[in-house]
Amino acid sequence: MRVDLISLTISGLVLLILIANILYSPGFNRLDRQLHMKLVRTQKNIFWKIIAFINEPKLVIVWDVLIAGLLLNDGNYRLGLWVLATLGATDAAGFVIKHLVKRSRPHAHLSEEEGYSFPSGHVLGATTMCLILYALLRRQFAEYFALILLVYWLFVVISRLNLRAHYPSDVLGAVALSVFCFTVVQTIYAALFLN
Repeated sequence: MRVDLISLTISGLVLLILIANILYSPGFNRLDRQLHMKLVRTQKNIFWKIIAFINEPKLVIVWDVLIAGLLLNDGNYRLGLWVLATLGATDAAGFVIKHLVKRSRPHAHLSEEEGYSFPSGHVLGATTMCLILYALLRRQFAEYFALILLVYWLFVVISRLNLRAHYPSDVLGAVALSVFCFTVVQTIYAALFLN
């Protein structure tokens, strides 16, 4: 329970600080744009577009429903509903924050990228799915599985920056929101079903 409180506190504070700075600090936004320009020096290529496509937020919902369906089919009703609730709550929070902050995308983003920039929907979904998969499968696959998930997650983060779809703070905000929502839903699940 202490780890949950620490995760909630840190991720919540990071998220609030980012939102406040994006909305009210021209200096922060200028620094974020400069960091974005320094990080994005490579050429856009098909590999990063494929990574982005695989992690399209609507497609991540399909992956989530498939995982929940497998769990429900196995009779793991509570876990199946937890998987659905975790991504559902996270996506809902991301949608609300995107429309409250209304941050424009970087100027050089791809034309097919639409919507607001903060937080990154791709990173939000990928982070949440990695947390879900790790929680479900960590006992069976140990540290190798965590490494695979970490590499996958890093590819998604790099793709969003490389394709110029997001500023670094958009990515960090997505991670913070994902950890916050994951921890809230997991805490509720544990209180309802594991005590």
